[in-house]
Amino acid sequence: MTPGAQLQTVHGNYIGGEWVDTPQHDPVLLPYDGTRVGEIPRAGRDLLDRAVAAARRGHAAMRALSNYERADLLLRVRELVRRDLAEYAQLICAETGKPIREARVEAERGLQTLEAAAHEARQLRGEVVPMDFSATGKGRMAITVREPLGAIGCITPFNVPFNLALHKVAPALAGGNGVVHKPATKTPLSALRLARTIEEAGAPAGAYNVITGSGAEIGMAMAEHPGLQMLTFTGSAEVGRAIRARAGFKKVTLELGNNSAVIIEPGSDLDTAAARTVQGAFAHSGQVCISVQRVFAHRSIVSGFLERLKAGAEALRIDHPYENSTDISSLIDEREAIRIEEWIGEAAAGGARVITGGARSFATIRPAVLTDVPDGCRVACQEAFGPVVAVYPYDDLEEAIERANATPYGLQAGIFTQDIQRAFQAARKLEVGGVMINDIPMYRADHMPYGGIKESGAGREGPRYALEEMTEMKLICWKI
Repeated sequence: MTPGAQLQTVHGNYIGGEWVDTPQHDPVLLPYDGTRVGEIPRAGRDLLDRAVAAARRGHAAMRALSNYERADLLLRVRELVRRDLAEYAQLICAETGKPIREARVEAERGLQTLEAAAHEARQLRGEVVPMDFSATGKGRMAITVREPLGAIGCITPFNVPFNLALHKVAPALAGGNGVVHKPATKTPLSALRLARTIEEAGAPAGAYNVITGSGAEIGMAMAEHPGLQMLTFTGSAEVGRAIRARAGFKKVTLELGNNSAVIIEPGSDLDTAAARTVQGAFAHSGQVCISVQRVFAHRSIVSGFLERLKAGAEALRIDHPYENSTDISSLIDEREAIRIEEWIGEAAAGGARVITGGARSFATIRPAVLTDVPDGCRVACQEAFGPVVAVYPYDDLEEAIERANATPYGLQAGIFTQDIQRAFQAARKLEVGGVMINDIPMYRADHMPYGGIKESGAGREGPRYALEEMTEMKLICWKI
């Protein structure tokens, strides 16, 4: 794909196995330069009601399938995605503006997510309950089974529109549920393409439904909708709180924001730590909830680390996302780039030193490395979701841990150290859902448990763990 290439315009919500258009449409723009790459319908509450009704029928059909049949369905989806991998990568690149190389990685990771979900579908199981544990259970036997919840609403973010959708959709289908998927307003193209793939794979009508339109309107209506038994959301903490407040008795899982920290101890391989931090801070222009935003480097090594980090940031190639050589392209839109520019300016006005980067061109921000950032600045205490990282010196590991924990978020953190005892000391004390030892907090394998504490969310993803959230335990007890 080359700069200026146009993608086919996409029309229609996918509801109950049919493509449904609406009178009003919204453009999909390439964030890097505003080029129009697609067009989608703007759905309202009436189509949401129709999609939920279709998902409930789809649930009945999926529930009737055996475990191996659901697994085989997901494996057929995987093979069709593999066949069309280049097309998926182009769609991801066009709708997000992430470099095509990163888009290819996301598409390929989707294959892993589908395979893991299929594996978990085959081994969905309960357990035997030892009823004779007590006298009251004598003469009885019991087992537990896992049953699907019903219709599940999935609301997915703009930054990883394909693979993060699969992290919700694939386990939901593996468990025998029907799905209503609301992709991010700016990045719906890969979700609509996925609907075609799932249809081709032979999924029952209504098993997977895609509805596009306003996140504020459709997303909040999904939270309140009595026909959905669960809502799974990835996005901002502010929206997550609103969804939870409106969800009533339905199950809710939330993957929200973060302000990821990594600690670098004396004796660490600084070349590796700096190279991984460059990747962790600036991949997809920092628009990843586990991007490295804060680095605590021991005072004895901080200057050497900063030197390497600055060189690595300045070596990144900024260009059009369709170019194979591009490392950095743009944020999701110019408004977000202006916000990051303002945050960097606020930090500099407060006394921070901008070691490199920070200049803006339309929706692109040059990767920025800051130091001496005051604690009250937004770059220090909020989620930036942009290509900016702040480096702080520390003198004692306990101090670094305490400062890393001084945030309302708690998704993932990392530590580089050659001392395994200190590594596990930090791992036990860091207030996060996952700790990466000798790596950055942005590391994620698609089969691992993933989720946060505090304002970073509730529940866990990863196909096995999401499947537990998306099924209900039922006890069956009988008298012998």
